[in-house]
Amino acid sequence: MEENDPWDRSRGVRSPPASVDVQKVREQLVGLLPRLRRFARSLARNAQEADDLVQVAIERALARADQLRLQSHPVRWLLGIVRGAWLDGAPARRRRERVFAAQEAAEAVSELLALQEALARLPEEQHLAVALVLIEGLAYKEAAELLNVPVATLTGRLAQARETLHALLEPAGALR
Repeated sequence: MEENDPWDRSRGVRSPPASVDVQKVREQLVGLLPRLRRFARSLARNAQEADDLVQVAIERALARADQLRLQSHPVRWLLGIVRGAWLDGAPARRRRERVFAAQEAAEAVSELLALQEALARLPEEQHLAVALVLIEGLAYKEAAELLNVPVATLTGRLAQARETLHALLEPAGALR
């Protein structure tokens, strides 16, 4: 191996090299990117977060490039950096998840209340059509028979109800 090879696996090296060939380290890192990404994706389970994790790990690896010669297994060293970066971000992820979960729950309750209010404002025949078909899950034919109207009439009432609900809910931003 070259004198300044940061990936030297020899066990006899006791001190880091005086200067590390950063270009060579970068080239080696590029070759290991697929493995780092694969590992990061297994941790993050989200492509964007995994890419951010790999970026942090590469920055840390470049900052610690002088330690590379001391490592007998550079892949393990780099995977350890990815894992460390993942663990370092765990408290922030938990906080974000709690905040987003609370926000999503509040938004869901708000949307549900808006929908409930909008349903109450529908004319009786439209409200019944929505309740039977969209809420109770009856087939159009069953709902039409229950209401003693033709299927076409039920379909028209559902269409009118959807338009009314859309008009009531969309301006307020209650439903997306």
